[in-house]
Amino acid sequence: MSDEKKPNILLIVADQWRGDALGIHGHPVVETPYLDDLARRGVSFSSAYSSVPTCIAARAALFTGMKPHNHGRVGYRDRLPWRYDNMLAMPFSQAGYHTQAVGKMHVYPARNRCGFNDVVLHDGFLHTQMSDDAPLRESTDFVDDYLVWARRELGSRYDLMDMGLDCNGFMARPWSYPEYTHPTNWVAEMSEDFLRRRDPTAPFFLYSSFHRPHAPYDPPRDFFDQYRDAELPEVPLGDVSYEDTQRDGRIATTQAGSVDKRARDRALKAYYASLTHIDHQIGRILSRVVDAGEAGNTIVIFTSDHGDLLGDHNYWRKSSPLEGASRIPLIIYDPTGRLQYKPGSVSDEPVELMDIMPTLLDLSGLDIPESVDGLPIGQVLSGRIKGHNYVHGEHSHGGRSYHMIRHRDGRKYSWFDQTGEEWLFNLNDDPQELRNLAPKTEAEDDLEELRAILIAELQDREEGYVQDGKLVPGAPILDTLKNSTVWTGRREADG
Repeated sequence: MSDEKKPNILLIVADQWRGDALGIHGHPVVETPYLDDLARRGVSFSSAYSSVPTCIAARAALFTGMKPHNHGRVGYRDRLPWRYDNMLAMPFSQAGYHTQAVGKMHVYPARNRCGFNDVVLHDGFLHTQMSDDAPLRESTDFVDDYLVWARRELGSRYDLMDMGLDCNGFMARPWSYPEYTHPTNWVAEMSEDFLRRRDPTAPFFLYSSFHRPHAPYDPPRDFFDQYRDAELPEVPLGDVSYEDTQRDGRIATTQAGSVDKRARDRALKAYYASLTHIDHQIGRILSRVVDAGEAGNTIVIFTSDHGDLLGDHNYWRKSSPLEGASRIPLIIYDPTGRLQYKPGSVSDEPVELMDIMPTLLDLSGLDIPESVDGLPIGQVLSGRIKGHNYVHGEHSHGGRSYHMIRHRDGRKYSWFDQTGEEWLFNLNDDPQELRNLAPKTEAEDDLEELRAILIAELQDREEGYVQDGKLVPGAPILDTLKNSTVWTGRREADG
């Protein structure tokens, strides 16, 4: 390390927070006063995306700085070891930073520190840790620090499923225990505890990772009541909306289909309440940074791993190219002056989760590993390098597996690789994605241009998406790529 004082890093990540759900950016219902204040002092990004919008793959991009083709996770798969040579916390730990992760990691094995000096863990309810075939010492009782703490506070019979809410459902109700025992409060408390006991002679890197607003939708009652009488926006239903049936969408873990209006309204209000609850706990962490005398030397980033469709177009959860799932919030506040921006500005530069690792390394004066595909955002904002021309997104998801090109000019093209279906939206004119332009004759030039970009991205992929220079549907569905880093050393029993 040089003699220059290194900045502290506070990276705050929420799970399943939509990119449009911030008060300062005009959401008609959501109240996020602490994040709004952070955005007024920092810079926000209106075109930030999760390239593979589910929990594990999104964290692979965040922790490695790699695009999906290279980190290898192009769908959802648990119990696949994390064996990357370069991960986000590693250079900071090696440079003498005191590094700490609090909350959700969603890596394997669960106790993998991924380069942090220590991890205090709460991944939420993961079925792979609760199932009968869970590996020895991989059950929730062994790996979840929050659960151990909560049972000390609430009694040994406490369980993550006590309230009957599913971890991927739309059912909602207020938290039935004292507010201080909520997982959101716990993440803030453990973050505060680290700031209290950190090594004062070293800069710190604190990763505060909230499991919410990911379901279950269970905010404390005070926050739930705050939205009780809220007037909710209309559900966007457009050309690509799921064609509802009497059967689909009637169970608590639906991925597609309309639900009873009362249930949907409760879900939205509980989701919005969860955002405000997290926002207040973020304010709590930021206040402790001030109390520690480190506010002027702490770079703060707030983002999410992916969004939540919340019934838009009769879709729920994530794993979709639609904006509700793939677009994420991103705020960067740098009081040190290393990042050049006008306070309160909003950048329309296309950015991805893979850009966070090189951005933080660059701002801290640390070398960026050659394995990193992302760009240092500070150098993009200052004009030293050119930003992304487009974001390539994807997700293997059975018959709805897709690839997406989100161009910097606002055009967004999606190709469903099992059916050949195409979507084309102009987000500048149609931010709710109501009008699919792909079937229209006048859109052929745009389709040809965006198809060519996607063909170049997929040309050498092992699935065989491209044949004779054209996109061909029906290729094998893979959740991980065999020619990528993640495949190395994989157990034969996993296939």
